Amino acid sequence: MTRKPTAKDNAHAGAKATVEKQREIQREQDRKEPAEGKGDDDKKGAVQTGLRSYPEEMPPQHLEKPGLEADMQVKPQFEALDYRGSGKLKGMVALITGGDSGIGRAVAVLYAREGADVAIVYLSSHEDAEETRAYVEKEGRQCVLIPGDVKDSKFCKQAVEKTVKELGGLDILVNNAAFQQHAHSLEDITDERLNETLHTNVNGYFYMARAALPHLKKGSCIINTGSVVGLRGSKELLDYSATKGAIHAFTMSLAASLIGKGIRVNAIAPGPVWTPLNPADRSAEEIVEFGKQTEFKRPAQPEELSPAYVFLASPACSSYITGIVLPITGTIGT
Repeated sequence: MTRKPTAKDNAHAGAKATVEKQREIQREQDRKEPAEGKGDDDKKGAVQTGLRSYPEEMPPQHLEKPGLEADMQVKPQFEALDYRGSGKLKGMVALITGGDSGIGRAVAVLYAREGADVAIVYLSSHEDAEETRAYVEKEGRQCVLIPGDVKDSKFCKQAVEKTVKELGGLDILVNNAAFQQHAHSLEDITDERLNETLHTNVNGYFYMARAALPHLKKGSCIINTGSVVGLRGSKELLDYSATKGAIHAFTMSLAASLIGKGIRVNAIAPGPVWTPLNPADRSAEEIVEFGKQTEFKRPAQPEELSPAYVFLASPACSSYITGIVLPITGTIGT
């Protein structure tokens, strides 16, 4: 007797298909890359203003999408060893999309350090997700892993329901999952590629917020990850920039819609951050210049952004803040 596919089987097959689609988009762009060398950019040393120094030179590495943090030659710094928790999120539950690596992982660790249990939604990077769970549990909190594709509205609803069932509620939603692939021309962006970017970055945020809303209450919040390119555009990230601009507008609109319920909605607009997203987007030759166009002349590390996500999540810190897009770009101005 043939076994009927389960919902888990279908979700796994859908995620596998999405990964292959994203890799094909990557391969298509790789074939179009111009054969050109590095420019004569300013080679002065990077700026360090924190309690410890961060990497200034990035290795010439190109990752296959969706990009595993475990495969990166220089690992992103996410532990925030100098950050001391003080119970700002005690007793809360957070759901973070794209929480397996990069910014999402760093946010998960600090949320746990501040007393929250965490659910991690991710596409297919199981090894990264397991490592994130280990770090959350090291902080003494629970962590639920939920693999699936945020382009699927049914999955988003299931992810929220699983979070509520296993962790007892939902107080914080962090929309962070994203797809990015640069292009040198508008003509490079096919309908399929455009839809992959739009549906992941915009539809996914809508779906997760809509699914979460019935479970959020007074004092809850939604934090969306935008981008500096949503503030000032990027000639090589036409579709991605458009989605990030949409996320900023969505943030302000949803904040106005939910303020009467006592639910805050804000966004953070990062500049260049050292995560798997970027070596999975750029060629090995290009990635060595990543972040050097900022005043800091280096990319940020995820742990340099995660405290801002704590700030916007904590009622003790930001109870009078909603509808903002907070730029953390390494650049004076935006």
